[in-house]
Amino acid sequence: EPFVADEYIERLAWRTPGGGSRGGEAFDPKRLLEEFVNHIQELQVMDERIQRKVEKLEQQCQKEAKEFAKKVQELQKSNQVAFQHFQELDEHISYVATKVCHLGDQLEGVNTPRQRAVEAQKLMKYFNEFLDGELKSDVFTNSEKIKEAADIIQKLHLIAQELPFDSLMGFCCYPLSSPGKYHDLECQLIQEFTSAQRRGEISRMREVAAVLLHFKGYSHCVDVYIKQCQEGAFLRNDVFEDAAILCQRVNKQVGEIFSNPETVLAKLIQNIFEVKLQSYVKDQLEEHRKSDAEQYLKNLYDLYTRTTNLSSKLMEFNLGTDKQTFLSKLIKAIFISYLENYIEVEIGYLKSRSAMILQRYYDSKNHQKRSIGTGGIQDLKERLRQRTNLPLGPSIDTHGETFLSQEVVVNLLQETKQAFERCHRLSDPSDLPKNAFRIFSMLVEFLCTEHIDYALETGLAGIPSSDSKNANLYFLDVVHQANTIFHLFDKQFNDHLMPLISSSPKLSECLQKKKDIIEQMEVKLDMGIDTLNCMIGQMKHILAAEQKKTDFKPEDENNVLIQYTNACVKVCGYVRKQVEKIRNSMDGKNVDTVLMELGVRFHRLIYEHLQQYSYSCMGGMLAICDVAEYRKCAKDFKIALVLQLFDTLHALCNLLVVAPDNLKQVCSGEQLANLDKNILHSFVQLRVDYRSARLARHFS
Repeated sequence: EPFVADEYIERLAWRTPGGGSRGGEAFDPKRLLEEFVNHIQELQVMDERIQRKVEKLEQQCQKEAKEFAKKVQELQKSNQVAFQHFQELDEHISYVATKVCHLGDQLEGVNTPRQRAVEAQKLMKYFNEFLDGELKSDVFTNSEKIKEAADIIQKLHLIAQELPFDSLMGFCCYPLSSPGKYHDLECQLIQEFTSAQRRGEISRMREVAAVLLHFKGYSHCVDVYIKQCQEGAFLRNDVFEDAAILCQRVNKQVGEIFSNPETVLAKLIQNIFEVKLQSYVKDQLEEHRKSDAEQYLKNLYDLYTRTTNLSSKLMEFNLGTDKQTFLSKLIKAIFISYLENYIEVEIGYLKSRSAMILQRYYDSKNHQKRSIGTGGIQDLKERLRQRTNLPLGPSIDTHGETFLSQEVVVNLLQETKQAFERCHRLSDPSDLPKNAFRIFSMLVEFLCTEHIDYALETGLAGIPSSDSKNANLYFLDVVHQANTIFHLFDKQFNDHLMPLISSSPKLSECLQKKKDIIEQMEVKLDMGIDTLNCMIGQMKHILAAEQKKTDFKPEDENNVLIQYTNACVKVCGYVRKQVEKIRNSMDGKNVDTVLMELGVRFHRLIYEHLQQYSYSCMGGMLAICDVAEYRKCAKDFKIALVLQLFDTLHALCNLLVVAPDNLKQVCSGEQLANLDKNILHSFVQLRVDYRSARLARHFS
């Protein structure tokens, strides 16, 4: 612990008798002073003793430092001497190594010709045996030394082939240059390789393959290996899985046997593709090629997909430098005859299948498709008939049938989706956008033109005239279903067609075609919106049948018990149903556009209807109640303009009941101030008491 002088003195005083106030003892300063003096003397003695010890240790340390420095100098001198000896030894070793290398070169120069001479002597010995016709050497008679015999015969065969036949030596060596013994030994080696393969002796196969590598029959050895590898490998129904398993097994084995494993494995894969797979594909496709286009296309897509998947698995193996091109060529060789005319088969099948789906639907409805004009004078007649109520020809009674089917649409889209998938897989990349566009054109023809457009045309032809009684407005159901179907069509356009054409010039062509379809349908939907005339016509029939003159000029002014007229109740009920139907049939801005048009026409109808009657005071109150109910109905439109029109109409109806003295004040109110004075006057004229001089004077 650190030394603190104050604490040390306190402890010393505490231990000294009379140094503190312990147990009532009196404080004795002399005794304490004496104790301090003695203690100081002891500390001085201790300090002198410690100082002498420190000086002694310092002297000893200086002495040892001098000795250590002297020892280090001696070691440095010894190290320099050792380094000099090491350099001398290294130079001596280098000198000896140079001498040894030179001696080795001299020995090799002498030994190499000697070895060649020995080998030449052996070959001459074997050559003499061939000339004598008797092979006595153990290397030729012992079957276990077939490797050495093969090496000898290979060398003798090469020598014999280099000698001209017209020379004496060449004539003598003809037995060696002829294929007889060479071929026999080659056959023996191949037979030995075959037997070793059947026994599963990898090491023996490797030895024989290494010997045959220098023979002409090496490729035949590889063929035998490939053939035997496939024995019993294709026993299941799934030839692609069998091929993958076989290649996986051979890939592990071939590197242990052959010096060029990638070449052997590539040759095996080529054999599998050109023999097994090509035969299997041909059997599967030719069976349905002319008789069943649907099954043919399904099989073609499935087989091509499985073949490319097998190719992807084989890409993991070492097949040489450009294995991608190698496998692509193998696949192309199998399917080229089927892919050349694929799109024609696809379009033909899609056309017949789509036509069958549509015809089956119309047959189920007992409907015979009729030819309905889609442009020119017939469109003009239809517009005129709806807008002017002129009988330009009878409308078609569809009996409430929209001639649109969700099931038909799903089937057509499903067929097209599968066609897009096949097109993506089977088309050449350069032809993919063009082929996808042709499939899209088929979808447009049968879904948009033959189904949706036909239903719209039929729906337009089935719209009743505005003066028809109890008319059923089925065209809105057609609009609703057509809208739903087109959303499905648009989804398939984005999900399945766009990825195929997104980076090609066909994109703009497809977008333009889609735009033309939308515009064509919108024109017909706009024409069909004239069903609003039918709605207004229905309202007119209700008002004409239900509204009575006595409703607004009751005989007993004091005994009116109804809040609004029966005609108002029925019209509002009808309008609410039509508003709901329009909301369910359309979406987006189309809803607001149609409801605004209906609301404006609805307001005009009620306005003109109210102009037909005279109003007593109580009748005017009842008219205000009717308009208030119409205004509630107008709120369902959720269109500001329509609500504003009915607010103004409600304010106009107040002129029917307001006191004559207050007419000018009411007419100058916020809602009526901006209206034409003739409109205000026309409403005031509807009052029963209008002809009274007082009322006429006030209004003027």
